[in-house]
Amino acid sequence: MYADHELIAKINAGNLHAFRLLVSMYERLVLRMVQKIVKDEDDQKDVCQEVFIKVYKNLKHFKQESKLSTWIAQIAYTTSLDFLKKTKRKQGLTDEVSQYEHQLAGESSPEKELDKKEMRTFILEMIARLPENYRLVVNLFHIDDYSYQEIATITGLSEGTIKSHLFRARKLLKDKLSVLVK
Repeated sequence: MYADHELIAKINAGNLHAFRLLVSMYERLVLRMVQKIVKDEDDQKDVCQEVFIKVYKNLKHFKQESKLSTWIAQIAYTTSLDFLKKTKRKQGLTDEVSQYEHQLAGESSPEKELDKKEMRTFILEMIARLPENYRLVVNLFHIDDYSYQEIATITGLSEGTIKSHLFRARKLLKDKLSVLVK
């Protein structure tokens, strides 16, 4: 296994085996990032492929000021958002909030919901129903264990905005879960 800088040097020198190694090392990271934004499975594959094409073309410009994984995650994030914009499937925040409230109002009883699924699965479902900007930050921070600074690098958001999104997302989740406990 190569260190990131050695792998980058080999790829920039035209070593395709090294690039295949990079793809195998980071394909799960890219897929997880894309899945958080792009919902259609076929579209996810297309976006992942586009991400690695961009990584290959832009690797010579990577300044190594952050971890390679953070840089690749940032490309996956921006490529996924660009895909949504191109296909005009991105909804406004108010649409997502109203859809979220509608979903909450139409759910079955808490006992049936919790009987059907384990608590972790249920919470992941609730996270998936958060507005896109909150969902992404919650996933990056709590599920993928990125720091505030790494999330800021990936998303281009300020650390204050990230903390605000996390606070609001936790509040939405807490409100939802408190309804179930009553």
